[in-house]
Amino acid sequence: MEKKPFQVGLIRVLTSDDPHFVDMHGQIIMDHFPGIQIESRCIPDQWEGIHSHELELIAVPKIVELAKTFQDKDMIIVSCADDPGVAEIREALPHMSVTGGGETTVALAGKYGEKIGLLGITDYAPRAYRKLPKDRLVAVEKPEGVNSTLDLMTDEGRKNCVACARKIKDMGADVIALGCTGLTTIGIAKLLEQEVGLPVIDPVLAEGTFAFFESIRK
Repeated sequence: MEKKPFQVGLIRVLTSDDPHFVDMHGQIIMDHFPGIQIESRCIPDQWEGIHSHELELIAVPKIVELAKTFQDKDMIIVSCADDPGVAEIREALPHMSVTGGGETTVALAGKYGEKIGLLGITDYAPRAYRKLPKDRLVAVEKPEGVNSTLDLMTDEGRKNCVACARKIKDMGADVIALGCTGLTTIGIAKLLEQEVGLPVIDPVLAEGTFAFFESIRK
């Protein structure tokens, strides 16, 4: 008997009226991981996403409420590198498998290197990175002029991402973890690997890796 697709509800924390944009992360996962079916939705009134603690406080209740609409799924992914609302969803829906872009990226980064450099859009490390031993997180950097996901979607933003990755390598990193799923949206991981010569962990592919593992252990 043919196995049923593994059903995932994916939450985008950047509001958009463009269905293609909302579905983008889910489509990337489905393109790479067979047997996974993803429905993506975005939270309302968060047009710049989450790039500060203040915006996170506003977003988390919305994320939890949206997660409750996915109770018929096998898994929920919060597609954000700071894992906003992941702990709260686990508390509200204890039966549900839940993960986010931060904890999955950190886990994979540890496979590729001992000295992790974080390239994100905030001056602080997302919560999953703050759990690392201090000697393992050697850099927390954001590209010049990049203060939100929207700033990444420019030629200048991409150029500054490459410069930032080079700086992180110079600081001693042997693997770069992308600290914003918006960096997946602009498809920059491969470019950074080519330009800098270090493995780069893409958070959306990290989410997909964990979803795939969850699908085969069910």
